[in-house]
Amino acid sequence: MARKYFGTDGIRGRVGEFPITPDFMLKLGWAAGMAFRKQGKCRILIGKDTRISGYMFESALEAGLSAAGADVLLLGPMPTPAIAYLTRTFHAEAGIVISASHNPHHDNGIKFFSGQGTKLPDEIELMIEELLDTPMTVVESGRLGKVSRINDAAGRYIEFCKSSVPTSTDFAGLKIVLDCANGAAYKVAPSVFRELGAEVSVLSAQPDGLNINADCGSTHVEALQAAVVAQQADLGIAFDGDADRVLMVDHSGALVDGDELLFIIARDLQERGKLQGGVVGTLMSNLGLELALADLDIPFVRAKVGDRYVVAELLARNWQMGGENSGHLVCFQHTTTGDAIIAALQVLLALRRRGQSLAEARQGLRKCPQVLINVRFAGALDPLEHPAVRDASARVTEQMAGRGRVLLRKSGTEPLLRVMVEGDDEAKVRGYADELAKIVAEVCV
Repeated sequence: MARKYFGTDGIRGRVGEFPITPDFMLKLGWAAGMAFRKQGKCRILIGKDTRISGYMFESALEAGLSAAGADVLLLGPMPTPAIAYLTRTFHAEAGIVISASHNPHHDNGIKFFSGQGTKLPDEIELMIEELLDTPMTVVESGRLGKVSRINDAAGRYIEFCKSSVPTSTDFAGLKIVLDCANGAAYKVAPSVFRELGAEVSVLSAQPDGLNINADCGSTHVEALQAAVVAQQADLGIAFDGDADRVLMVDHSGALVDGDELLFIIARDLQERGKLQGGVVGTLMSNLGLELALADLDIPFVRAKVGDRYVVAELLARNWQMGGENSGHLVCFQHTTTGDAIIAALQVLLALRRRGQSLAEARQGLRKCPQVLINVRFAGALDPLEHPAVRDASARVTEQMAGRGRVLLRKSGTEPLLRVMVEGDDEAKVRGYADELAKIVAEVCV
């Protein structure tokens, strides 16, 4: 059944434009409270990233949940995976994340976690959507939900992250630069790595509500690259605004993406006999990852782009490791969702076990040239159905003669068509990508 409000990763948009408005959030809180309290009273956690609109939407959701008779536990600014974890440990019926992840401050959104710390089942999302289209009611005053704040939420999550590595772990002698994207990890991430013995230098950890993801974090790694080189650090770690994505920078300032990090973790698990099944990537995963894993006899499958599809494939196969080249990595052996801090810790452990630098560890994967161009299109238009776009894609695929691939897909959060071309000849790949992007732009004005 088609969803009216929920996309592939919750509900997201520009602040002040429907549905990212206070009145809709009030109704959404009420609908969620009604859906989850069908067994009586319920508790729902609310966490957020650092964007300024989070305060407004937190208050609106809180009021709606209370009106439905749901008790609310406020976490304040916390990484998205922390909210998944705390929802489980507090035995709450659901967790709500107020975040637009790697988007600028003028966007915001809502994600839900089930009581098990996983994405909501389809039937619950559909129930919430149905309730959103019904008149809002208020329980009688004696049954209104109560609201309280969890003051030690950060400390609980820090200890959880540290528990994902052996108690003997000591990163003494390791010099790290962290870029916290002025986002949700700005407090907890430095504490985790420092408490495990690393020497930590921190960038972009002064959120003001407007600077989240602004020329920093995993979408803008230039400052991190410069800092790693200038400080002669061993490596750099970049988070996105809600800390469910991670990218790294080696000692030379070279970017290490999600495909390479996934390879490093999977190879380490296999060497220790701890890899359960294979690895799940996406349609955007570099062909080099698939080939490198094949050399190690590690099975690899591709899911649709989006962490919910990676997670669904992992669950269907009973595997543990998966992720996207954007840095959204899922380590099911430790947690229930993509977690940037935990994934980074697994990479550092792998480096220590092998006695390698990040630059050395990444050498096991030879990436194929891949060019990605984003082309904006009119909201109501579906560029994938345009004959000129389809013909051009087929023509380029034929010209590549089996030595590459073309992938055209729409963004799940913005009116963008992502044009990706991958192959073994970088000049040809760039030319094909430019050709396709030009055609898309011409027909999608």
